Amino acid sequence: MRLGYAAATIFVAMMKLLRRHKNWLMIVIAILAIPFVFYFVQRPDYGAMRSDRFAHMYDRDVSMLEAQQIGRLLTLAQAIGMSDFVRTLTAGAGMNQNQVAVQFIINLLVLRHEAERLGLRPSASEIADVVRKLPAFQSESGFDINKFTDFVRNGLAPMGLGEEHIEQLVRDEICVNEIKRLLAAGITVSKGELDENFRRGYDKFYVSVIRFRPTDFQDGITVNDEDVQKYYDAHKAELKTDEKRKVQFVRLGLTEEQTKLTGKERIEVLQKLSDRATDLTQALLEKGADFKQAAEKFQLPVHETGEFTAAAPDPQLKSNPQLGAAAFKLSAQEPNSDPIQVADGFYILHLTGANETRPLTLEEAKPKIVEAIKKARSRELMSTKGAEVVNQLREATKSGQLLEAAIQKAGAKPEKLPPFSLIEEEKTKPDGNEPKKESADLAAIKEAVAFLNAGEISDFSPSGESGFIAVLEKREPFADANAGEKKAAFEKRILDNKQRIVLYEWLRERQQAAGLQSSKG
Repeated sequence: MRLGYAAATIFVAMMKLLRRHKNWLMIVIAILAIPFVFYFVQRPDYGAMRSDRFAHMYDRDVSMLEAQQIGRLLTLAQAIGMSDFVRTLTAGAGMNQNQVAVQFIINLLVLRHEAERLGLRPSASEIADVVRKLPAFQSESGFDINKFTDFVRNGLAPMGLGEEHIEQLVRDEICVNEIKRLLAAGITVSKGELDENFRRGYDKFYVSVIRFRPTDFQDGITVNDEDVQKYYDAHKAELKTDEKRKVQFVRLGLTEEQTKLTGKERIEVLQKLSDRATDLTQALLEKGADFKQAAEKFQLPVHETGEFTAAAPDPQLKSNPQLGAAAFKLSAQEPNSDPIQVADGFYILHLTGANETRPLTLEEAKPKIVEAIKKARSRELMSTKGAEVVNQLREATKSGQLLEAAIQKAGAKPEKLPPFSLIEEEKTKPDGNEPKKESADLAAIKEAVAFLNAGEISDFSPSGESGFIAVLEKREPFADANAGEKKAAFEKRILDNKQRIVLYEWLRERQQAAGLQSSKG
């Protein structure tokens, strides 16, 4: 690879990024493990993608066809075990598979553009070395040429891909790893930084919490007609009925016996089902085609749902989130879906009824409005009370009062939590013993007390619908015979997380430099 220009360019970018985040880097990432990728990586407007144009970047349109072709590479990368590569290019996409695909497509386009700009060109031997190490092609003795050949013959064709696409992905992975290495060149962890964060992460925290719930503040809240009218006028656009759909569908699935098949045999059966599903959708494109009649010709039983909403799909469609989502993409003009692949076959949907959303009248919306106002006001009262209690306790401790007495005087009921460390390691439980149930808001509590000294009181912290005040009673220094090993592993974790932050923000900045625009419908 030609690395001189690339190294110089990336080093400048890396130093800028580290300077920007040097103050809070460690506690957010290494200690509290907040999912930083959701902040650092730009998320396009997925809902605004238009059918003919996927996005606009690098002064050109990215067509849906091009995006779909790249999207198939995501499936291929997952199939051959390129998990770290996939995680890198889909960071920030969450759990929604459509968002995962969109993020992968955009970041792969960015990566390829930047690799070309930086002159990163992996050699054929480098690519071959990585291919031989891919998990999908391994057996007990290492690289298995038979597994590779079988995958090329039987795994790539159904995806419309060839052997060259494996090489392309490996080339991409080598490039992203080289960029990651160059970005990491100046990243270090000082002894002071390591010691401070290691102690904070592994010391034992003894904490009590005072919990607040909005339901405790609902008594006495009244909502009059004027309140309802004001809320209605301000939120008319949001106060609508739920959109509903009703569909017929056919399922082309594996038999109970066929679900036990693996490898080539399973692929062959699924391919036949795919061909049959495609033939049915082609038949439905004919003028005047009737869904039931077409299904009968293919000897497929037609099932029918009741009315359902996007939030609560019909029980017959709950097995896969794609099915309910696909139903809401259908219209009177395009009532039939394409084949929808699930784990054991394919579905084809046909729209039979649609109740579009409409604005609620004031009377229809009133129960929702009253509930919303009461919730909002009770949360406000809860937050106000929480802040008042914090001030009372802090003033009391400043004047020399015992904290326990001050809490009692404030009318609060503290809950003593089991001791914990900010970094908890999984422990094997003896047979028959249930693992201890952790507080649902433990992560938020850890964040609240991370920088407190013994005897100090946190601010009031909202947590979901409720809130809490945390009191750090004492902090017990970490003592472990294996501290040396843990510290070395911890240092590696800090370095890894620093490197990830720099890489993810580099990707985000490169997206911006590309002039990324999602297409508006």
